[in-house]
Amino acid sequence: MKLTAFNAIHKSLHAKMVPFAGYEMPIQYEGIIAEHEKVRTKAGLFDVSHMGEFWVTGAQALEFVEYATANNVAALEKGQVQYSTMCLENGGIVDDLLVYRFADRFMLVVNAANLEKDWNHLSNLVEKFTDVQLINGSDGIALLALQGPESKNILAKLTSANLDALEFYHFGIGDVNDLPMIISRTGYTGELGYELYHDPVESEPLWHALMDAGEEYGLSPIGLGARDTLRLEMKFCLYGNDIDETTTPLEARLGWATDLEHGDFLGRDALLQQKEQGLTRYLVAFEMLERGLPRHGYEIFAGDQKVGVVTSGGQSPSLKKGIGMAYIDVPHQKLNTELSLDVRGRRLAIKIVKPPFINKKTS
Repeated sequence: MKLTAFNAIHKSLHAKMVPFAGYEMPIQYEGIIAEHEKVRTKAGLFDVSHMGEFWVTGAQALEFVEYATANNVAALEKGQVQYSTMCLENGGIVDDLLVYRFADRFMLVVNAANLEKDWNHLSNLVEKFTDVQLINGSDGIALLALQGPESKNILAKLTSANLDALEFYHFGIGDVNDLPMIISRTGYTGELGYELYHDPVESEPLWHALMDAGEEYGLSPIGLGARDTLRLEMKFCLYGNDIDETTTPLEARLGWATDLEHGDFLGRDALLQQKEQGLTRYLVAFEMLERGLPRHGYEIFAGDQKVGVVTSGGQSPSLKKGIGMAYIDVPHQKLNTELSLDVRGRRLAIKIVKPPFINKKTS
């Protein structure tokens, strides 16, 4: 099992460690609910060094990333980040990812659990191009996510970068604690936040500097458990639960990150055909109308007819009730439709709602 550069710190803080995507990772420190509330009200620090980073260079780098991903990469300005997906020829999702555009290269940030699969997928695609270099830089990059309403105040104490000028889904090269790194206005929580890509040899001093700077703002270390509840409240997809190779970006309602007009990307023809024929299901958000917790795999019914299945679900610490995401067959996916969820043989009422479950300002 791999260890991140922060592993010793997690253990010194008595974090509960679990295997995750081939790494030993902290799932919680003081408790998921307490950590969730810290991020929503103050600030939290996440070790997300298990994520994968691929560099793309060469004269055809733009052309290659355009072909490999479903969004309009050419529209990206230098210093901008884009959420996107990689698709199979049939439109199924290989992975969701972030695309970073530098002056002379791209960085693709992929999910840890899919790192090897994504690398093999992209390596096969790159053979179609004569001047593209694909480099796996994952082992040389560590990643911290500083998230929460106080995150800017904390980071401002340690950097000369102009954080006020750094817009959402933009990044720059700057110093944090006198160390050079990529400072990115991104995150997986719905809160104001930053992601700090840096050399793993600098990880421990960076962690301690951030925690010291954040003490007056209530900064706490946060585990993967709260990361999951935070992203669920925003209806952010989790690969392997809400999206996978059997789902398409259109079904997952990722049309906003899928530009069918921008060029001949892999999977485009299948997605155009699916759009023309009409979709038969959609990924929706729902809330429990009765006491109970939805879980992955639970079935959803309209009367006696099965019309859907839960992909992600659980208790919302912010709303104090059960919430979830599910693929629901047309026409039952409409807002405010009431359906029933089978929870271990009991049918409990649910309602389709407009995501996200909570509204947050990220600036």
